[in-house]
Amino acid sequence: MKKTIHILGSGFSSLSAACYLAQSGNEVTIFEKNATIGGRARQLKKEGFTFDIGPTWYWMPDVFERFFSDFDTKPSDFYTLEKLNPAYSVYFGKDDYITIEDTIEKIYSAFEKEESGSSKKLKKFIDNAQNNYDVAIKDLVYRPGVSPLELVTPVTIKKINQFLSTIKRDVRKEFKNERLAQILEFPVLFLGAKPSNTPSFYSFMNYADFGIGTFHPKKGMYQVVLAMEALAKSLGVVIKTESPIDKIIVDNGKATGIISNGETYTADIILSGADYHHSETLLDKQYRQYSEKYWSKKTFAPSSLLFYVGFDKKLKNVNHHTLFFDVDFDVHAQDIYDNPKWPENPLFYASFPSITDGSSAPNGKEAGIFLIPLAPGIEDNETLREQYFEKIISRFENLTSQKVRDSILFKESFCVNDFIKDYNSYKGNAYGMANTLLQTAFFRPNLKSSKVDNLYFTGQLTVPGPGVPPALISGKLVAGLIKKHHN
Repeated sequence: MKKTIHILGSGFSSLSAACYLAQSGNEVTIFEKNATIGGRARQLKKEGFTFDIGPTWYWMPDVFERFFSDFDTKPSDFYTLEKLNPAYSVYFGKDDYITIEDTIEKIYSAFEKEESGSSKKLKKFIDNAQNNYDVAIKDLVYRPGVSPLELVTPVTIKKINQFLSTIKRDVRKEFKNERLAQILEFPVLFLGAKPSNTPSFYSFMNYADFGIGTFHPKKGMYQVVLAMEALAKSLGVVIKTESPIDKIIVDNGKATGIISNGETYTADIILSGADYHHSETLLDKQYRQYSEKYWSKKTFAPSSLLFYVGFDKKLKNVNHHTLFFDVDFDVHAQDIYDNPKWPENPLFYASFPSITDGSSAPNGKEAGIFLIPLAPGIEDNETLREQYFEKIISRFENLTSQKVRDSILFKESFCVNDFIKDYNSYKGNAYGMANTLLQTAFFRPNLKSSKVDNLYFTGQLTVPGPGVPPALISGKLVAGLIKKHHN
């Protein structure tokens, strides 16, 4: 029987859920507070430059293929993918970097060149990571997190030790070379936690990195948003922008509608893909599942200080994705998770999409995106932003042996306060709740409200977790749960 379903937010998880729910014959409307859709994955266009404001990494292409195939389409019907070679490079000092190329064989060679015998260890590590990938991505992450028994299979029972050990412990046991260890620990940062707090099972991220590779959608990650929008609209989904939600209406313990811009919209089912904590503040207090104390005790993924920079020349000695690990990772991590404050010497990441994609910048110019991971909830102001831009641009010039300051046409910044203002993000976190052991699967906030009938949630604070591929999966999971309860 057809249901009227209102969805809060238009990020990847909301768009995914909208497509599945509309495919099932429901009447689906998305309400987005901002002027453009995409949630954290919006665009900035300025002076002929185009920047992805949010996600810039396209990993796990099989998850995108699986999503589109559910609607008898494929990614190539909407956008063109290019596999990056090199995938990325990592700086450890001035003119001192390791490049990760586009095949596992080339990566074995790079490791062997750095440390004799390391390629054999890497092969063993990646073989296990691939096995974990097959278990996780093809099975476990497509379970809705409603019961601990979802994680108990003949395969996972054999892997129980991998939930008790950590990525850092496993990597450091085999790889004594600090540089190689850091490269292997890097992918789990996408899960929002320190390698020392991330279960070994999540090594499947290393297979996503080395075994499958890094891709770039021509014209940027926003093309994925536009593809999902086109798909959703073809299925009958209505999208309302500039429509912030004032309240979720509950009547006799059931969600019956929302108030947006002062207007009431009734519905059979309410689904929020907006920030989970914020979504619950739209309910009267007795209908909230999780207290402020609950949220304050959770480990959140970092926030970020981002700069979008237009350069009037092409840059040297950098790749499309470039990481700067020339300072102590552990000290920076402590400043994010253990003693939240602005890091004195931050690691940072830079993306130059115009190296690959001419649409990102005018001819002969370069688009640069710089990111510093930060603790959520810390102070944010223009003075601090400017101070940290100076820190990283000075190091960038030194490490890559080039002057770039005088070539800056403009720069725009985005930080904690913007995450809160634009996305109602809890403490300004950038991408959700970290996937630590006690924040995995059924330990995460529920897809279905335990206090309000007909109220559901999706996105990076619930299952399966942070990241773009998990967001697509989260939308599918909640749509399946809605279908189950409202057949």
